Amino acid sequence: MWENRALFILCLCPAPVSIRSGIFSVQPLAVLSFSRRMNRIEQCFDRLRQATQKGFIVYIGAGDPNLETTERLALAFEKAGVDVLELGVPFSDPLADGLVNQLAAQRGLESGTTPRKVLETVAKIRKQSQIPIVLYIYFNLIHRWGMEKFIQEAKRAGVDGLLVLDLPPEEGDAYEKRMAEAGLCNIYLVAPTTPDERIELIVKRAKGFIYYVSREGVTGMQQKVSDTIAQMTSKIRAHTDLPIAVGFGISNPDQARFVAQHAEAIVVGSAVVNQIAEHGKSPRLVEQASSLVRSLGEAVKNVNHQ
Repeated sequence: MWENRALFILCLCPAPVSIRSGIFSVQPLAVLSFSRRMNRIEQCFDRLRQATQKGFIVYIGAGDPNLETTERLALAFEKAGVDVLELGVPFSDPLADGLVNQLAAQRGLESGTTPRKVLETVAKIRKQSQIPIVLYIYFNLIHRWGMEKFIQEAKRAGVDGLLVLDLPPEEGDAYEKRMAEAGLCNIYLVAPTTPDERIELIVKRAKGFIYYVSREGVTGMQQKVSDTIAQMTSKIRAHTDLPIAVGFGISNPDQARFVAQHAEAIVVGSAVVNQIAEHGKSPRLVEQASSLVRSLGEAVKNVNHQ
């Protein structure tokens, strides 16, 4: 009888209730907090902050050279020190990508990779790993699937965030609403040419982290990283507390170490994708790519979080 009354009161009471020895007492709402649950990306950066460590994000093209290898690389990279994995969903017209990543997308398409198969691969990774996963994707693919349905399917598969390369925040109201409902992070890009007032607009609409594109142009390895990274990350921080991840052009441990001094995380893509291109047919592909990833990750982790 007491159990039934307890359930009834718990359902109707406007404040949290404690039940001890058959006596009910109403507690202030402040005692319990009902906040939105952080997803894996947010949890990851929270953990890194508490450990005073910088984050290491790696991009690879899904399905390059095939989806089975993508799964193996994901699991190996986590062991090699990767904090967040970006999976590029192959697209026939990847406007934001340089030659290395364009060719990776082409190889992904040739291996039969589709958005649905990418989500199936994410679901397989989830059976063995909780590494945060971001899909690097063009909006055409989401629109063709149906935006609401795609976001729900991505959530169900175990995706944590989307980086939609060609969706301006000004056009993202419906997208952001659906992403928030699914508990996924909508990640936006800031470029060196982004005006201050637009930086403020972008970062206030982003979730998870801000991806700062450290140079003009498309993705690709560079001999020298930009010398304006410190200035631009300071501008971004004036408008947000979100972590800043810097990418585009980082290809060796020295560059990784330098950039990590000015950001909460670095992103390496083309250098790793290039390893996959060179060793794609080798049985030692995962080992070769993981060796590079490990050296970059160690360089990043040796930079203390300020």
